[in-house]
Amino acid sequence: MRELTYGDIEAAGERIAGHVRPVALAAVEERTEPGEVWLALEFMQHTGSFKARGAQNFLRAHGEAGTLPEAGVTIASGGNAGLACAWAARQLGVRATVFVPATAPAVKVSKLRGYGADVRLVGSEYAEALAACAEFAAVGGALAAHAYDHPLIAAGAGTLLEEIRDRIPGLDTVVVAVGGGGLFAGVATAAREHGVRTVAVEPGNSRALNAALAAGRPVDVPVDSVAADSLGARRVSATALGVAQLGGVRSVLVPDEEIIGARRALWEDRRVAVEHGAATALAALNGQAGGYRPEPGEKVCVVLCGANTDPSDLVVTTPGVGPAAGGR
Repeated sequence: MRELTYGDIEAAGERIAGHVRPVALAAVEERTEPGEVWLALEFMQHTGSFKARGAQNFLRAHGEAGTLPEAGVTIASGGNAGLACAWAARQLGVRATVFVPATAPAVKVSKLRGYGADVRLVGSEYAEALAACAEFAAVGGALAAHAYDHPLIAAGAGTLLEEIRDRIPGLDTVVVAVGGGGLFAGVATAAREHGVRTVAVEPGNSRALNAALAAGRPVDVPVDSVAADSLGARRVSATALGVAQLGGVRSVLVPDEEIIGARRALWEDRRVAVEHGAATALAALNGQAGGYRPEPGEKVCVVLCGANTDPSDLVVTTPGVGPAAGGR
């Protein structure tokens, strides 16, 4: 597979213009630490995550090239990439078959079926769903998309950084969560072109990029994190590792308890309900176990990348208080 380039991201921006929502931004005005911090509200994107960008770019590029087969498109996903692929395929009148682990959140499975996808539940981890998807594509002739490891997918994700820079002049640093590395690879490639630092954040118990950097090559890692449904890749893509090795990237690990805390803080302070994967990026700034601290005057943007979550665990009820006790 060829190397991802900034030109790919520029082409993706032209291809998907008008087919995705421009990113919304919110300033974090109440922070006491040095630095100017913004939140990129990409969870408001079509299908609830940044994945819509890559899916549109992938399918429209194949449509332009005349390489969309009658058998349709297939993808393996923890949920979000499948949602984006099914949504984009429906727009283009293309069949979509999506493989997800049997452990995928019910909210994602339900939405997949709502987009008209043929949903196949396989195994307990993304890697098992991926193997089943590859076999399906080989036998039936469907076009195999990928949740993160494809230049068209990563390039689509990279368009997010272009929009953020347009809205935040003088941006110094972008903070992104990393699973398999598609969002990271695209964003970091665009960021490097503009001299912007990328902070790559992973759960301590699902550290595919961090481990690859230490080993000098992609390696398999255990996946045991509250954010595994969206950041649960056993192995980061070679593209993501290559981008990280070019420089201008800092790898940060955060524990699950700080991810949970960041997610709850977004709800309690802003009434924003995001996935644990999205909260992982913010945990790097909010947590106490290492993390990332902006320098005085540094302009930082944290990407909140997805909101396909069941928010019921964010609502803490107190006996005698709430709707059942006469609350509005």
